[in-house]
Parts: sequence; structure tokens; C-alpha cells
Amino acid sequence: MTGLDGLAAIGLLLVIEGVLPFAAPAIWRDGFRRMLELSDGQLRFIGATSMLGGLFLLMMLN
Repeated sequence: MTGLDGLAAIGLLLVIEGVLPFAAPAIWRDGFRRMLELSDGQLRFIGATSMLGGLFLLMMLN
């Protein structure tokens, strides 16, 4: 992976992350409000699950 591939990956991440706030800001805001109510342990579990899912997807693509 070159530096340009990494920048392309970050750019794609930003595009995907921006779709929901752009398309449905009220739904995004409600989801964000609900996340604020979660405990640290619940947020860590969601983060770990997301990272493991992303790693698995990257491994499957290579």
C-alpha cells in the first residue's frame, strides 16, 4: 500500500461518514444523542467490534 492508497482510504472514509449527516441530519443527530447515553464499556465494545470487522474485511480483500 502506498501513501496515496492510504490517503484514498481516508478520503473514502470521510465520504462515507458524511453521507448520513448530509442526507438525514435529524436521524444522525438522534443516533449521536443515543450514543452519548451509552457507557464507556458499551462504546468500547462497539469500537472494538467495528475495528475487528474492518480488519476482517481488509483481510478478505487481500
